[in-house]
Amino acid sequence: MSGRLDPDPISRRDFLGLAGLWTAGAAILGSLVAMARLPVPRVLPEASTRFRAGSPLAFPAGTTTLLPERQVRIVSTDRGIAAMSLVCTHLGCIVGEAPNGFACPCHGSKFDAQGRVIGGPAPRPLRWLHVSQAADGALVVDTAREVSPDVFFQPMNVG
Repeated sequence: MSGRLDPDPISRRDFLGLAGLWTAGAAILGSLVAMARLPVPRVLPEASTRFRAGSPLAFPAGTTTLLPERQVRIVSTDRGIAAMSLVCTHLGCIVGEAPNGFACPCHGSKFDAQGRVIGGPAPRPLRWLHVSQAADGALVVDTAREVSPDVFFQPMNVG
């Protein structure tokens, strides 16, 4: 039995009309929020893994050059030019030169002059990086591409 304090039942037509209005309102609100987020990038650009090391003439045979801003050591021999990463393979610290190679100041890993592990917690040798030459003759080092320690790049004369 229905009392006078009970609300009148809502008709199906009124319910569907209200549901449609609420759905349209939610869609419009969601669209406005999404449009407000459009100018903000969701993915930030990463730094390139490739960098220009300079002219091959800057690396005469028999020299080693440290590029501290890139954590790379350029080795130039009669066989060509190679690049070795100075990032420790244990936890990513930057190794420093030691009397018999390299040493990690953070956790004590030790590497010989070729980057092979001779002590400490490092699980693998230092990485040797891919070296190539740009069209203008500059050397390009790719920190994302690892090569074997015996791979040397032989630069061509670009004149």
